[in-house]
Amino acid sequence: MENLMQRITFDPHVLVGKPVIRGLRISVEMILELLTKGATEQEILEDYPELETDDLRAALLYAHYLVAGETIVDRVSA
Repeated sequence: MENLMQRITFDPHVLVGKPVIRGLRISVEMILELLTKGATEQEILEDYPELETDDLRAALLYAHYLVAGETIVDRVSA
């Protein structure tokens, strides 16, 4: 899993330091948004040929790490 996380990079000169894939101008946020909207892995890879399957896995793993480290606070029930 550590190898996957190395695919996520941060550079203040690329998308203002947002997490991106391998220094490309493709953000983790954009990949997660595409997946959320129902894009398949194959569709994303076809639309962004510079991406690899492990890049998509890395984006999901990064999101997992963020949620796993989240502090739970009191939430109001609906």
